[in-house]
Amino acid sequence: MENVNKVINEFRTKGFAVIPHFLEDNETELLKNECKALIDKMDSREEHAVFSTGDDQKANHYFMTSADKIRYFYEKNAFNASGDLVVDKYLSLNKIGHALHWLSPAFKSVTFSPKVKQLVRNVGFVDPVVVQSMYIFKNPGIGGEVIPHQDATYLHSTPEPKCIGLWFALEDATEENGCLEFIPGSHLDGLHTQWVRTNDENSSMKLTKEMSEFGKKIDEKAFIKVPVSKGSAVLIDGLVVHKSDLNHTSSGRPIYTFHIFDQNNRVWDPLNWLQPSPQLPFPSLYNN
Repeated sequence: MENVNKVINEFRTKGFAVIPHFLEDNETELLKNECKALIDKMDSREEHAVFSTGDDQKANHYFMTSADKIRYFYEKNAFNASGDLVVDKYLSLNKIGHALHWLSPAFKSVTFSPKVKQLVRNVGFVDPVVVQSMYIFKNPGIGGEVIPHQDATYLHSTPEPKCIGLWFALEDATEENGCLEFIPGSHLDGLHTQWVRTNDENSSMKLTKEMSEFGKKIDEKAFIKVPVSKGSAVLIDGLVVHKSDLNHTSSGRPIYTFHIFDQNNRVWDPLNWLQPSPQLPFPSLYNN
């Protein structure tokens, strides 16, 4: 990786860093082709979930038990009131997750590649494990916005959060199709809110503080748009505040992303929605 020190210094200072040309064209095509193959086999009549972000976000059993599976999450406008899919299935999905990194050989090859391992070593992670992965579509017309948030809200550890995301652009991510937007340096302000498990039968999760209250504290003018070219990687601190807008173009903005937790001297919060299972303990990044 070129300019290692520059990338790490930028990451420490801003809470994120862009690494152009991290993936080769054959790697981006491998992941897109694998995703198409997964959708080819998908049956929208089977159990599924609609995914959205916002104050009303809830989690059902399908979502809560997806840590060791590959599951399909639709956009909220993909179905009519009768539960029928009303758009082409290839344009209906918000994301596929959350164990692509382990159950799909194509995604596994990228996740556990030597260059990913070296990048994470450069960040200083001692005992990293991969906790989840997602293919996010941001399809034209239906691809929803992602509200301002911190990844550590959903992926928390004690005594302090220690999580990073790696986000790979599989096509150019532009200001028009919903590129990432960050508040530089916001990772230095600590964790604002946490999404935790609850015994509420109507909702499996809750926020310790309402997301709307968190949103009121956000200065929208502080966000900067970060367009990146196809094949770029974005290194994301779990505490940096970020979001993405709607896709206003006629084509998708697909990305692959996964999250890594450094379990050295830290404990994964048992209140997180995402928990390791006997079938899939969080796999070590360095030992796979």
